Amino acid sequence: MTIRSILLLTCATLALGACGKSQTAAAAPTAPAPAPLTLAGSVDLPGYKGDFDHFAVDEKDNRLFLAGEESAELEVFDLTTGALEKRLTGYGVPHSLHLTPATGELLVVDGGKPSQVLDAKTLMEKRTIKLPAGADSADFDSSNGHLWIVTGGKDVPLPDSHLSEIDPATGKVFHDVRFDADHVEALAVQQAGPKLFINVTDKNYLAVIDKTSGKVVDKWKIKEAEQNAPVAMDEKNHRLFVVTRKPGKLVVINADTGATVASFKAPERTDQVTWDPDNRRVYVTGGEGYISVVQQDDADHYREIAKIPSLPGAKTAILAPSVHRLYVAASPGESGAMGKVMWYTIAPRG
Repeated sequence: MTIRSILLLTCATLALGACGKSQTAAAAPTAPAPAPLTLAGSVDLPGYKGDFDHFAVDEKDNRLFLAGEESAELEVFDLTTGALEKRLTGYGVPHSLHLTPATGELLVVDGGKPSQVLDAKTLMEKRTIKLPAGADSADFDSSNGHLWIVTGGKDVPLPDSHLSEIDPATGKVFHDVRFDADHVEALAVQQAGPKLFINVTDKNYLAVIDKTSGKVVDKWKIKEAEQNAPVAMDEKNHRLFVVTRKPGKLVVINADTGATVASFKAPERTDQVTWDPDNRRVYVTGGEGYISVVQQDDADHYREIAKIPSLPGAKTAILAPSVHRLYVAASPGESGAMGKVMWYTIAPRG
C-alpha cells in the first residue's frame, strides 16, 4: 500500500483531526480485482515428443482427453485432480476429439489411420471410421448431431482441402466442400443459425458456408495480418474471434457483415482461442509463453485485462465450466522440454 493510500484510509476513519476538518470521509480504496486466471496445478508427460493438439472434456465420467498429435497417443486425465490415468498408443496422427454424451462415445479424428470410436468409460475400441487423408480440425453442430471435419491439405500432402459434414456415429457424409487451398484451419459452427465460418489460412480469408446447401456464400478477407488459423464464436452477440500468426493478432469480427470490430496483439504461435460465455472473456493461448485475456464489455467494446504466464509451447486449451477451469497443453515441440498439462482456476466476473 502506498503512503497516499494509507493517508486516505486514515482520513476515512477519522471524523476530525490532522487530515482536516471535513465531516465527509474519503472513500475507502477499492480492492484490486482478482486475476482472471490462476494457475492451480500441472501434470507432466515424461518422454512425450512433439506437439499436442486438441482436448475433449467428459464431465459424466470425470475425464479429460488430449490428442497427442506427434507422439501418436491419446492422453487420459482425471478431470478433478488432473492426474494422468492412461496413455493409449497405436494412433496415426490424432488431431481432434469429439465426445457424444448420449452414447458415451469418443471419436478420435485421426489424420493418418482410420479414426477410432472408443467407449469413453472403458476406453475400449468399438469401431473405426475411415475418413479422408489429413482429417484434422473439427466442430460439432448440435442442431443436427453432425460433425464438420477439415481434410486434405499440405500435410498429407494434397494441393487442395475439404470440409466434410459427417455423422460421427457412422461416418456417413452429407456435404463435402472443396477449397482451392492447401492450408485450411479451424472452424466455428453456429448452433442456432444457418452458417459456419472457417479459416482458409494460406489464402488469408474467412469462408462463410451455408450449412443446408454446403456452399460457400461469402469470403471475408482478414486485413489486419496473415495466417488466420484459430477461431471461436460468441453466437449470442454475433461475434467471431480470429487469431492470426503473422504476426500474432486477435481480430474481433462481426459475424453478420465480416466487418472488423476490434483487434489486439496476441501471443505468437497460437493454436487455440477460447470464448468463455459465462464471464464474457476470450482466452488466447500461444506458444510465446503467456495467455492473453480479453474482456468483452459489450458486443462492440473489448479490452485486454491480463497476460497470464504459461509456458513456451502452451498453445492449445479447453474450457471446463463444471470445474471452473481452463486446461492448457504445453507441447515440448523442438525445445525438448517436458510435456505438461496445466490447469487454471477461472475467477468469476464481478
